[in-house]
Amino acid sequence: MMVFDFSFYLFLGTLITGFIWALDVWVLAPRRSKVIQANTEIHQGVEVKRGGKEPVIVEYSKSFFPVLLIVFILRGFVVEPFRIPSGSMLPSLYIGDFILVNKFAYGIRLPVWNKKIIETGNPERGDVVVFRYPRDPSLDYIKRIVGLPGDHIAYYNKVLYVNGKPVKREFVGEYAGPGQAHANEYTEDLQGVEDKWAKVKQIRYYLRSEHKEHANKDGKMTKEEQQAYVREFEAKLLTPEDRALWKRGASNQAYHYFGSAKMLGQIGKAFAEAMLEMEADQGTRL
Repeated sequence: MMVFDFSFYLFLGTLITGFIWALDVWVLAPRRSKVIQANTEIHQGVEVKRGGKEPVIVEYSKSFFPVLLIVFILRGFVVEPFRIPSGSMLPSLYIGDFILVNKFAYGIRLPVWNKKIIETGNPERGDVVVFRYPRDPSLDYIKRIVGLPGDHIAYYNKVLYVNGKPVKREFVGEYAGPGQAHANEYTEDLQGVEDKWAKVKQIRYYLRSEHKEHANKDGKMTKEEQQAYVREFEAKLLTPEDRALWKRGASNQAYHYFGSAKMLGQIGKAFAEAMLEMEADQGTRL
């Protein structure tokens, strides 16, 4: 489905300036060269060239085309900047945060048409995603995935249930950030991966402390043997999906670390601000 948003006008601008640039290279420039050669005179030993001046629209197109093309490719296939407009994702993302969104995490899509051409992955429970609101594709929503196709999701008495089971959560304390008053803050473990990592850390501690219920109760294991034991335990306990989820961030605190502009904004803030200014300017002209 085509949406007439900033991407569409960026594509249109790239197309027009690129066409003018190509037309000049292959048609107009050779004609100007012939005109210049035909009107070149020698006056008092100085070569004087007349006519064949480059049109202003060609000059501007040659200047803007490479810039628009680079921005279009980066924004369409690599990353896209967003500014958080509301407090719906607090405390993971704050109002006004800049984020750079990975454009190829779930597949490579054609910009403007939004048609997937290459499959690269699927959304997972716990991901923070940006998507178009189905009832109004011009609106971008930023939310956290708590359910996958086929899941049954329920929310009772401020507790999230996935497939009939309450999601484990840990009380952090009274929320002290912006946007809310007298609210409690929790971290949620959507797939139990935090518990698994906690067991790995526990095993590592027990091996160092010669705990009587584990392999190093006699204290004879070397450091290398302890590390090998932990790696084997970890490989049996954690699936590749668990590792991928942990890498993306398995709790609200991890979302804040991985997702907010407090980290990404330092890398891409200038890039994000520039493109957002271009979008605002485009909206003003419209």
